[in-house]
Amino acid sequence: MNEERSSEGRVRIGLVATDPLRLLGLETIFADDARLELVPVAESETLELTGYALVVIDAGYTDHLFELLTVIRARYSRLKVIVVGIESDPSYIQRVIGAGAKGYLTQMAKESEIRMAIDIVLDGSVWAPRKVLAKLLESSESSGGSGALETPKITSRELEVLRLLVAGRPNRDIALSLGIDAGSVKAHVGRLMRKVGVDNRIALTMQAVERKMLGNESSDSE
Repeated sequence: MNEERSSEGRVRIGLVATDPLRLLGLETIFADDARLELVPVAESETLELTGYALVVIDAGYTDHLFELLTVIRARYSRLKVIVVGIESDPSYIQRVIGAGAKGYLTQMAKESEIRMAIDIVLDGSVWAPRKVLAKLLESSESSGGSGALETPKITSRELEVLRLLVAGRPNRDIALSLGIDAGSVKAHVGRLMRKVGVDNRIALTMQAVERKMLGNESSDSE
């Protein structure tokens, strides 16, 4: 059994917060989701985060958020983290993502946005406001020194997957929309990333928009 799943096979998500109402709110949102098991993480000097696939951290939990994220990144390299905070300034959110978080939500986020963020991060991507993602991509491209690239040819099925990916849909939703399984969606996304020359879904999404790939379809079969 994967240690990041419960004995029933559900994905384990830790909730790190001091506000009982916030904990209750998050637990209520996912009470009817049989895929996930939400577990409040016991407060301690050193958070024990072994056995979780993802952890949601209330920024108000600590006065040293960035130090905490650095420690988590060093100690739990596979753990995905989403931060919930009151800040909405893009530069602050960019610092949070840069410190190791895979997602950021404001405390005013709607239930649908919270659900989407967790699905997207569990799929291996990053969740943040579009402006923040664009800046992160620009930084990555400037450090890599890549120039203008030819727009790749993609199949009709890849185009369908790409359009839903750009719309912010997680693998599970894409699979349901197209009538295929999540494994096939993951394989299509992997091929798209190789064709575009990027190594993550966010870069793929941004490149698809920048290079106007959503109208680009080859005559190749799936």
